Amino acid sequence: MLIGEVARRSGVSPRMLRHYDALGLVRPTGRTVGGYRAYSAEDVRRIFHVESLRSLGLSLKQIGRALEDPAFSPSALVGDLIRWTEDRLERERELLARLRAIDASAPADWQDVLHVVSLMQGLDSASAARRQQTVLGRPEGAALPAELLAGAVLSESDPVVAGALRWALARSDGDGLATLAAGLHSDDADVRRRAVLAIAALPETPAASEALEEVLGDTDPTVRGQAALALGGRGVGAAVPALVGMVVEGVNDVDAAEVLGALSRDPDRAERIMAALVGELAAPSAGPATRIRLAQALVELSGDAPLEVLRGLARDDDRAVALVASAFVGVLDKRSAEDRGDPPPVDSGGDGRPSDAR
Repeated sequence: MLIGEVARRSGVSPRMLRHYDALGLVRPTGRTVGGYRAYSAEDVRRIFHVESLRSLGLSLKQIGRALEDPAFSPSALVGDLIRWTEDRLERERELLARLRAIDASAPADWQDVLHVVSLMQGLDSASAARRQQTVLGRPEGAALPAELLAGAVLSESDPVVAGALRWALARSDGDGLATLAAGLHSDDADVRRRAVLAIAALPETPAASEALEEVLGDTDPTVRGQAALALGGRGVGAAVPALVGMVVEGVNDVDAAEVLGALSRDPDRAERIMAALVGELAAPSAGPATRIRLAQALVELSGDAPLEVLRGLARDDDRAVALVASAFVGVLDKRSAEDRGDPPPVDSGGDGRPSDAR
């Protein structure tokens, strides 16, 4: 077959067939009387072999070795191809993210595009100081793309820079919530922690609260704890079980107790919170340290019910628990007196006489 017919049957252009010939990759078996290339059936099969290997990403040099060198290992080559392809895909994903960030910024001209590219380069810097300066040192009125900031927040390990990024993201014009919400489902707990902190710093919206509620059962205590504190601070009752769990576990228990106190101002929630705390007090696993933390949570609550429970704890078999509960009973008694407008109780010092008479 002449080169034109081979090209039609194989789909390989005559120019490429001549290139294969020049490289010695596929040389036609013969020539016509007029000197034209004449390909045999075996030559055509070799062309198809070359094209098949090219479709895997092999270079022409690698294809030549694969076809001619019996010692050339296919498995080793395929392994290399997998690694090269993975690297290329990662570069393509990075490029796609950059292009999307530029598109999300709605650039009006090439100057806007260059501004976003400059931001990307700054945020990708190995220097934490430069990354922070990129966020905080922008010109007055210069917008920072929310999607770009959200992606940077999820990958930022320096706590100072991360704080600057969260601050800038919360004040940006765009919406990086979708990127942050995706970070909540990362296999990396550090990424999930960064996502929770960033969402908690965003303006309160139903979508942000829904995203945080999804991680109240996260396996990482920091993730679920930060989500619970943020939701409880927004008045979301779904955070109550996680907040009570934080008191029991001693993880940010003081903050959790304060948020439970704020939530208990709603009578319906107050009953639910009381029931949860009392239930934990009755648990066989509630040791003295746990009972003290639960007492600290009870004193934050509104109403008379916490006072009755604390009076019971003031008779606890553990002296430390009893002393703490007694002190809290005094705090609540004083608070109740102030609410009624009564004069402050007289400190007898334990001997029945006013302190100023001793």
